[in-house]
Amino acid sequence: MLLLQFSTSHYCRKARLALGYKQIDYQVENLSPGLHIFKLKPLTGLTTLPVLLPQIAGKPAAIGDSSEIIKFLESEQPEPPLLFTDQQQTEALMLEDWLDESIGTATRFIYYHFRAGEGKTIDSSLSSQIVISIVRKQYGINDASVKLASNRLENALAELSHRWQKSQYLVGERLSVADITAAALLSPLALIPMYRSQYPWLFERIAEIHQLCSEPLPPGL
Repeated sequence: MLLLQFSTSHYCRKARLALGYKQIDYQVENLSPGLHIFKLKPLTGLTTLPVLLPQIAGKPAAIGDSSEIIKFLESEQPEPPLLFTDQQQTEALMLEDWLDESIGTATRFIYYHFRAGEGKTIDSSLSSQIVISIVRKQYGINDASVKLASNRLENALAELSHRWQKSQYLVGERLSVADITAAALLSPLALIPMYRSQYPWLFERIAEIHQLCSEPLPPGL
């Protein structure tokens, strides 16, 4: 299998965690932002990553979107499972969707705002700053939108803390798509000192899940 990705994308990290947890051999191809469109459009009709190329006879040539990738992996290799077969499935998928559509976006806003300011020293190269500038413009990242994202993230972390303190897992008694989605989409916060100091439990859990999935720790951990 071949995973097309941006190396720094937290949504691509989600796909890698799933592949690692299921112990599936795969390779990655890192694409360049902007130019990636020319490769993806003919494959999926989408412009977003990750995209998985199963390279298996009789299977789809390309699968776009991290959630669809996980569903495909589950059908190909059910063990160890990331989905459920009972009522917990609805809860896990609702959490995944909430994290994908709301919290992953909030993390992106906060991360790129940080990287354009006090976090600029992480990589002050011209190419890095150009990418950051493009992302900020593309998503409308500014002081006002970052404030809204920060409030949304604060509420999310309170909910995740409540769930992870009750149990080792967000849903049920085992790792699921909800856990790996949270671990991936919140991982960029590890580079931001304020979050590292205020939410140590979060990064302990992110590290544990990465280890379970045999995925290298995200930057900052």
